[in-house]
Amino acid sequence: MKKLLALALALIFCLPFAACGNDSSGSSDKITIGIAQVEEHLSLDTIRESFIEEMAALGYGEDKVEFIYKNAQADQNNLNSICQQFVGDDVDLIVAIATPTAQAAATATKEIPILFSAVTDPVLAKLVDSMDAPGGNVTGTSDYIACDKIFDLALQITPDVQTFGLIYNTSESNSLSVIEEAKAYLDEKGISYVESPVTNTSEVQQAMNSFVGKVDAVFAPIDNTVAKSMSVVTDVSRKNNLPVYVSADSMVSDGGLATIGIDYTVLGKETAAMAKEILEGADPAQVPVRVMSDVSTYINVETAQAIGVEIPQEILDSATLFGNQ
Repeated sequence: MKKLLALALALIFCLPFAACGNDSSGSSDKITIGIAQVEEHLSLDTIRESFIEEMAALGYGEDKVEFIYKNAQADQNNLNSICQQFVGDDVDLIVAIATPTAQAAATATKEIPILFSAVTDPVLAKLVDSMDAPGGNVTGTSDYIACDKIFDLALQITPDVQTFGLIYNTSESNSLSVIEEAKAYLDEKGISYVESPVTNTSEVQQAMNSFVGKVDAVFAPIDNTVAKSMSVVTDVSRKNNLPVYVSADSMVSDGGLATIGIDYTVLGKETAAMAKEILEGADPAQVPVRVMSDVSTYINVETAQAIGVEIPQEILDSATLFGNQ
């Protein structure tokens, strides 16, 4: 009886106070940032980790921010559910990593600020009105790099290439945009190409095998499906002495021969800088999309050795190298 009386008294004293049971430093006082990622692979993971680390450096560490990370495991339905959950939880900011994620978030809410990262062409993806004036609740950082720079590098390393294979996912708008640029470049140079599009990772091996004996080198844009399947791409490449030029440093680290690209750690940091602006009152509609200006050359020397390609010394001297050295 005494225990019941004590419990009743405790409830009576707690009712008038909304914060009963929570101290002033609890999660209810924290900013909430939902981080959605279409799937796990090195580039996207690097962005997320760099973003969280830089947020702490900018004064938005886990003492002030609750980071809610969700990974869709490359499933569009999961991605939609994750973004809807963030909206239901009324998070303060959604950080959407990669184009499919940003599109799902933009569909889920027109009110909560959305900050994307690693979206190659946000205008084509219908996320923003323009790069300079996004016009809605969405802005962010782009990993765009003109693919002619990559092809110029490819022709320096393997000048005898007569035909390129183009591998990409037909459902990724960022890939389609880059592939159109690639075709224009190759047409201008009088270099032929063979396309082998895919719709999921299970088709990548067949697509790569279809190039064998038909092309002299392969090009892949910043494509989540191809990036996820780099072990397969690399296996076919090395077994058939087939150079594969990619569009992200992580894809070189995972076995691609070479690229000119951005540093995804820097991209994550820049995304954090934009998050700070928005959390402190900036309107996403008026915050221009940021494109990284600093690019580097990345070479996988182990792949080069495996497929019998000699990288010119002047390229090696200025490149970031992956693989056994």
